[in-house]
Amino acid sequence: MDQKNILVTGIGGNVGQGIIRNIRATTFPIRVIGTNVRSFSAGNHLCDAFYEVPYAYDESYIPSIQKIIKKEKIELIIPATDYEAYYLTHNLAQLSCPVAASSAETTAIYLDKYATYLHHAKYNIPFAEACEPSAYKGNFSEYILKPKKGRGSRGLHINPKDWTGFSDEEYMVQELIRGTEITTAFYVDASQNLHGYITFERELENGATNRCVVVDKYDALLEPILRKMMQYADLRGAANLQSIVTKEGEIYPFEVNCRISGTNSIRANFGFKDVQYTLEEYLYKQEPSPIQLSKGVAVRILMDVIYPDQTDFEQLSDNSASHYLY
Repeated sequence: MDQKNILVTGIGGNVGQGIIRNIRATTFPIRVIGTNVRSFSAGNHLCDAFYEVPYAYDESYIPSIQKIIKKEKIELIIPATDYEAYYLTHNLAQLSCPVAASSAETTAIYLDKYATYLHHAKYNIPFAEACEPSAYKGNFSEYILKPKKGRGSRGLHINPKDWTGFSDEEYMVQELIRGTEITTAFYVDASQNLHGYITFERELENGATNRCVVVDKYDALLEPILRKMMQYADLRGAANLQSIVTKEGEIYPFEVNCRISGTNSIRANFGFKDVQYTLEEYLYKQEPSPIQLSKGVAVRILMDVIYPDQTDFEQLSDNSASHYLY
């Protein structure tokens, strides 16, 4: 099998780092080129080559990606952030390789959380009720103000006393539903079939999953939601649905990510290998491997990347620098 060159974006975060670790776990002969908006992060040691790039919404982002594609002979881009999935799919005609993400129209819907709500409401797909700040009249017993295009858990305001200073352009009001948070990763194959899904009950820390347990008790309620989402949007490859389950057992989705999500490194160990499916379909033109789920729990820990005898970070761009994990 010939070596392939893949570009993984956002390697400074847990999503991108998990993607690279999963690529390595496949044993496919792949050279990984990483990008990030900072010159150095904990993800650099995972990359065979690294490039600093502007934010995805910067006008110089696509030209910088074009240069990397040409220089490194990139054959596939796997975006690790919602913004990059959006901007890469909207500029796909300018790129000479595929992008592992849903269609441009779909990434636009799911980049904007209020657009997501409107889309789901239009097609009667379950989703937490929402409105823009100017339309909010105190109609939710509890509510959360969140950026329409927020990243992670940044910029959230839970039950603020005054919402009138938040602009409709940037913010939305969403009903705050109490219960158990679940995250469902699913994969839509090239034939537009639901290849499968996995759900975790989870606890978060700093906006990311810290502890989780594999569950299947919600499958009968979740699968119809996933299939209806597929019916009314051009979902492709890996995606993620975040929901709250009330004590009465009702499921309220509240966010969708059209990309490989942050628990990819965990779920691969429980039989749901969406990074591998992505490589098989987009890179090797194969059908995705069968899914064999197993039960289990996982917790995340902090580790250190140690670079002996170094005096600064300037020369530590990729895995060519001597290092070890502790």
